[in-house]
Amino acid sequence: MTNPFDLSGKVALVTGANTGIGQAIALALAAAGADLAAVGRTPAEETAARARALGRRAEIIPADLATIAPIEGVIAQVVARLGRIDILVNNAGIIRRADAVAFTEADWDAVIDTNLKSVFFLCQAAGKRMIAQGSGKVINIASMLTFQGGIRVPSYTASKSGIGGLTKLLANEWAAKGVNVNAIAPGYIATNNTTALRADEARNQAIVDRIPAGRWGAASDLGGAAVFLASAASDYVNGHILAVDGGWLAR
Repeated sequence: MTNPFDLSGKVALVTGANTGIGQAIALALAAAGADLAAVGRTPAEETAARARALGRRAEIIPADLATIAPIEGVIAQVVARLGRIDILVNNAGIIRRADAVAFTEADWDAVIDTNLKSVFFLCQAAGKRMIAQGSGKVINIASMLTFQGGIRVPSYTASKSGIGGLTKLLANEWAAKGVNVNAIAPGYIATNNTTALRADEARNQAIVDRIPAGRWGAASDLGGAAVFLASAASDYVNGHILAVDGGWLAR
């Protein structure tokens, strides 16, 4: 094995690849050699263009993952356009904020449906293909709230806790079939979703003070972890949740 991180000839499906963490992971996989299927509600035009500039094939597949209705069709399109599916990165997600005593059923269902239900059925649909070919890599995007409770985000915390359990369950069932299922838990990452936190001077300083690395993470900080979990270098890694958090959980 000359380069266990080489993804040449592999096809990666990344959800929510238009910006932030999803875009950074998609481009890291492309830089390592993978062709790309970018799936999500917002077309990932920039991501696809940058992947093609690296010499990769890149297909944009619009889909609203708030429901499971499009999932089988999405997987079929990836295989039809790119020939196979080797890597699935479940990154797309939403968050709703309110005190637990005031949290609505609508906000609960919206987050659970997108962040957990759709993730499972994407894993299921892709997993059928991967099991049939005897190989595959599934990477779920977890959270610090997979380990901690947080505040004012009950459905998000429940969904990301569920991602941790689901990752382990699928690893237990699929490891012997040649399919690795793992997760990445990002720490505090500077993206559009965290703009308000970073703009709050007191809250921003409190967060930075608690991170041993002394800074917010960049979306690109997650690329190496994704390439590792998508590559042959992680063939004996199953059911692991890899925190990329600057040491937040170690504090």
